[in-house]
Amino acid sequence: MVDDYIACDSFVSPYDELIAHECLYAYDGATLKKIASETVLSGALPTEAFRNRRGLLPDEDLIDAVKNVVDKKLGSFSIVVNSTFAWPKKLADSDRPTPLLYYQGDLGLIESASVSVVGSRKATEIGHSRARRIAKELSSAGITVVTGLARGIDTDAAHAAIEAGGRVIGVIGTPIDEVYPKENAELQNRVAKDHLLLSQVPFYRYAEEPFNAHRIHFPERNELMAAVSDATVIVEASDTSGTLSQARACVQQGRPLFLMRSLLDNTEITWPQKYIEKDNVYILKDTSQLLDVIRARHG
Repeated sequence: MVDDYIACDSFVSPYDELIAHECLYAYDGATLKKIASETVLSGALPTEAFRNRRGLLPDEDLIDAVKNVVDKKLGSFSIVVNSTFAWPKKLADSDRPTPLLYYQGDLGLIESASVSVVGSRKATEIGHSRARRIAKELSSAGITVVTGLARGIDTDAAHAAIEAGGRVIGVIGTPIDEVYPKENAELQNRVAKDHLLLSQVPFYRYAEEPFNAHRIHFPERNELMAAVSDATVIVEASDTSGTLSQARACVQQGRPLFLMRSLLDNTEITWPQKYIEKDNVYILKDTSQLLDVIRARHG
């Protein structure tokens, strides 16, 4: 519950920061990049950035509209505000910072050693098998599995990690109380209850924007997944797969990126060739190779 979550600096009101963050996103043309520039990258909290905006425009109607949407959801989620002492240390060096995260579950999992296992929504049978195997092996080694909870590879990884008794961080491209795809409702609820579910998507903006505008939240979700994870493994992905946004994010953020050997052997795709010569990109031979890199990062 937002009002109960006061793990911020004593002078920060989580509710006020939440409403200000939602209002910033409500402006025409608002993007995560622009809001990050006005807040985190300028050393300002959402309330401070919103006050700067309000000096130009009367926003009482907007504030009321935002509160009308957000207040109905209070009690079902928590938030953590960037630039406060509660902000996860692992996210402190993100070059695409978000000013606020919505979450359900154990926020402390962010600080655990973790690996994103991602790939195609329309995976092959061998792709499904590989995703389950690597998630199981990571879980057995005590590594948290990060997933976008999408169809295909992401779903396989989440189920396999849970079945192996491991830990899961789900990072979604919808508001924290929305489910996509709908068939993953039970899985998402389990992650939220027993593990950690994260979102950076604002309630009001999502409710008001056209349906086709929702798409922008998914590559931004992948950027957050890359930041949360100590490394990313791509199991399968076509040349047009949304998974490639996470590959780009890993390279930009200096996070290790592992490509399954089968990706390089697949003559029907070309994108892996663009990455294999880049720093921190590896061809995955076996899970022990991945574990060595993760353990080195955690000392």
